[in-house]
Amino acid sequence: MGQVKRLYILHTNDLHSHLDQTPQIYSLVQRLRQEWSNQGVEGLLVDIGDHMDRARMETEGTDGLVNGAILEATQYDAITLGNNELLTFSKEELRLTYKDASFIVISSNVVDQETDQQPDWLKPWKVFMVNGLRVGVTAVTVPYPSVYELMGWKVQDPLHCLQQVVQKLRSSVDVFIVLSHLGYQRDREMAEVIPGIDLIIGAHTHHLLEEAEQVGTTWIVAAGKFGEYVGKVILEWDVEQSKLQKVTGCCLSVAHEKKANEITHLLSEYREQAKTKLAEPIAYMEKPLQIDWQGESPFGNLLADSLRSWVGAEAALVNSGQLLDHLPAGKITKGQVHALCPHPINPVLLQITGKEIRQTLEESLLDEFRERQIRGLGFRGKVLGSMCVSGLTVMYDPARPAYQRICSIRLGDHLLADNDEVQVATIDMFTFGSGYLALKKGKLLKYYLPEFLRDLIVAQLRQPHAIEECQKKRWIEV
Repeated sequence: MGQVKRLYILHTNDLHSHLDQTPQIYSLVQRLRQEWSNQGVEGLLVDIGDHMDRARMETEGTDGLVNGAILEATQYDAITLGNNELLTFSKEELRLTYKDASFIVISSNVVDQETDQQPDWLKPWKVFMVNGLRVGVTAVTVPYPSVYELMGWKVQDPLHCLQQVVQKLRSSVDVFIVLSHLGYQRDREMAEVIPGIDLIIGAHTHHLLEEAEQVGTTWIVAAGKFGEYVGKVILEWDVEQSKLQKVTGCCLSVAHEKKANEITHLLSEYREQAKTKLAEPIAYMEKPLQIDWQGESPFGNLLADSLRSWVGAEAALVNSGQLLDHLPAGKITKGQVHALCPHPINPVLLQITGKEIRQTLEESLLDEFRERQIRGLGFRGKVLGSMCVSGLTVMYDPARPAYQRICSIRLGDHLLADNDEVQVATIDMFTFGSGYLALKKGKLLKYYLPEFLRDLIVAQLRQPHAIEECQKKRWIEV
C-alpha cells in the first residue's frame, strides 16, 4: 500500500437530551481534535438524530434551543433528524433552532408536506473537503407516515431516496457516508441492496457497535444511546489506487472525561430560561392528588378524564405509570406537570370492541402487567402501572381467577357487551403494541399531535369541576 490519507469521523446518536453528558462529550471531542491537529489532519463530527427530547426540562422549556446551542458550541459539522425532532417539535421550532446554525442539517427523505420541498435550513446532502478527500454525506430518517403528516412533514421511502442520492453523487466523491436514523436491521438491509455506500453511521435502535461491522463492501458503526459513548471511525484512503483501503471503528466512553466549563455554563443559562418559562401557574390545589401504580387513584382518574375530554370520546383508557408522582397541594406550574408527566406521548382515538376493553381491564388486574418495565415508544416512566378509566364503571372480584375477575362494565348508563363497538381515547404507545396488548387490535381513527399528555392535564386542571370529578370511583370491588 502506497501513500495513505486518513479521514477521522466522530459521531453521536440518540442523546435524548441527556444533557449532563454533553460537557464530557465536548471535552473528548476537543481532545481528539487537538490530536488530529498535531498530526496535521482534520475530521468530521456528526450527530445521527434524536438529540432532542422534551422529557428534559431544559429542552421543554426552550423548545429545543438548548440542544441547538450545544451542537453549535461543540462545533458539529453535520446532523440529521430523528423521529423525536420531527414528531415533538413544530416546524417553526425546528426552524428557529437550526436556521442560523454553523453545522448543516441533512436528510434526503424529509420534505415539507405542503410544498413538497425542503425548508431552507435542511439539505439533502453535503460534500465536505477533508484532508484533500471529497466526502459525500447524506442522511435518512425512519418513516412513520400517518403521524409525520400531522406535524406537516412528508417522510419518504428512505431506500428509494438514498438510491437517488447515490446515483447523483457517487461518481463525484471519494467517500460516501450515510447518517441513518433507521435502526440496525434497516442499516444492514441498506448495505445489502444499495451499492456504493462506504460507511453507514447508525441510530434509532440505540445499538452499540464496539467495532465497525462489514456488510458486503459497506461498513456500519453506531454509538449506543444517551451520550454514554462517542463513536470514532478511521477511514484509510489509498492515494495511488484511489480507493478506500481500510475502515476501523470503536466507541469511546465519556465517563471519565472532564466536564467542560463552556458547556456547563451554557446549560446553566438555558436552565434558568426554561425555569422561567415553565414557572407559569396553571392551578391551585387545596389538597394533593394521589397516584397509585397498583390501582385506582384520583390523579390517574384525572389523566383519564383529560384524555376523554380532549378527544371527545365515549371512554378513555390510560396507564397510571404515565404519572411519576403525586400532584402536590398549592400552586401548580407547567414545570411541575412536565416533571410528573414528561413523556412525548400523544393522544389517539381508537374504535375497539367491548371484548378488547374487557381483556385490557383484566390485564390491568395482573401484577405481570402493572409491574412491567417499558422501554421506548416515548415512555419515560418506571413501570406500566394499572389502567385508569373514564366513562366506565368496572365491577370486579379480585378473589376470582385471572381473566375472570371483571364482573361487569358499564359504559355510561348501559352494560357493555363484548360485541359493542366503542370509540375510546387512549395513547399512541398502545397502538404500537407496547403495554396493554388488546388495544393494538383497535381501529385507529385519529392521532392528536402535537399535544402531549401533560398538555391535556393542564387543560383539565383548568376545568371548574375536574378535581371533584376525578374523586369519583370507577373501579368497584364486589
